[in-house]
Amino acid sequence: MKLLLAALRRVHRPVVRASSGLSPPRGEALVSGSSSELVQRLGPQVEVRAAFISEEEEAALLRELEPGLKKKRYEFDHWDDAIHGYRETERASWAAPCERILTRVRSVAFPEGGPLLGPVHVLDLDKTGYIKPHIDSVKFCGSTIAGLCLLSDSVMRLVKEDCSDDWLELLLPRRSLYILRDEARYSFTHEILKDAESVFNGHKVPRQRRISVICRNLPS
Repeated sequence: MKLLLAALRRVHRPVVRASSGLSPPRGEALVSGSSSELVQRLGPQVEVRAAFISEEEEAALLRELEPGLKKKRYEFDHWDDAIHGYRETERASWAAPCERILTRVRSVAFPEGGPLLGPVHVLDLDKTGYIKPHIDSVKFCGSTIAGLCLLSDSVMRLVKEDCSDDWLELLLPRRSLYILRDEARYSFTHEILKDAESVFNGHKVPRQRRISVICRNLPS
């Protein structure tokens, strides 16, 4: 059964970055870009909140998700080749500790009282998995996406659809929350880099297995 990501539209972009083999320094900014002007302009639309959940909260989410995920196999042949090495599910109901986490996500990411997309989408990337550049379909998703990052640090890259010289990169630490809104959602492709290319500001960011727990709002 194909879930929300069946609505992805694939967009090709070249991948270029060299790894220095270093870990990202503590306190480094979590968003970088092709120009300071672009970073500033998209600042309100691109947000990374490090340590949004605790280790205990991550463990609670994993306890709820792992039994179902273990019944699935990783897929390496997504229908439009947008994702490699993944398994996914949707979840409409959660135990109370997890529901409290998701309520906190929704409260910081979406306008109060705004209509949200029903089940929460869960995407499990294998250590060798990655998400290729794509733009979500406006038919299925609204102006905002908010995702919790479990198990691994990773790097997300955004590239302007009609100008590949304009790009942002987001360092997504384990247990962080990322939020993309408006132009950053619809005018920029987004992708999760594979381990071999997972570099932020010249520093290697090792990629392990990564689970993202994703909330979206409905189209207006």
